[in-house]
Amino acid sequence: MIPWLRNDHSFPRIDTALDEPNGLLAAGGDLNPARLLAAYRLGIFPWSSPGQPLLWWSPDPRMVLYVDEFRLRRSLAKVVRRNRFEIRVDTAFTQVMIGCATAPGRGLRSTWITSDMVGAYTELFRQGYAHSIEAWSEGRLAGGLYGVTIGRMFFGESMFTIVPDASKIAFVHLVGILRARGFPLVDCQQQTAHLATLGARPIARTAFAKEIASLVSAAAPNEPWRPVTAASVL
Repeated sequence: MIPWLRNDHSFPRIDTALDEPNGLLAAGGDLNPARLLAAYRLGIFPWSSPGQPLLWWSPDPRMVLYVDEFRLRRSLAKVVRRNRFEIRVDTAFTQVMIGCATAPGRGLRSTWITSDMVGAYTELFRQGYAHSIEAWSEGRLAGGLYGVTIGRMFFGESMFTIVPDASKIAFVHLVGILRARGFPLVDCQQQTAHLATLGARPIARTAFAKEIASLVSAAAPNEPWRPVTAASVL
């Protein structure tokens, strides 16, 4: 059994999460900004399948990317050099979320991005806690990603692509932006083969919680999020 959340914004200790399914910690509550931010500060995120109550997770191990360990594969570097996409930041946040929910081939993992989720994270965006990295082609959104930022920590949420390589290029530019802003770590949540090819790796939940406790308390840069040049990410 897992606990049902109360009306306040407290969560159970993350070490009480289930082993199977891995990381299931609690159920219930809501998606108001205060609760979401409290969750991320502890290394917890919401994810539910259709027909389920709102579920909260903290898996062990946790897939992360240390920005200094990012590996730009030669084939992907060639795509970056072609400048096929215009990279924009925070110009179409809600559109990126909808793309993550509806792009072909997204499968079950995207079904948690309900209209309530879109509304909740769009509010975080309005408050400056969420950002989108967008790849545009011929004036149309070709792919992108979004995530939550607190202090100097970036919590990756989801990405999508319509034009081949668009989301990959957006991720490369995300790494460049994080380097420029002094963000050392990206939370990737779940282990995937694709993220592993870029240098992401699993770490123990206890180590992850210790790292983010420091990073979410760090002062964030004051300047707005901006794209970086292709040359700076190669």
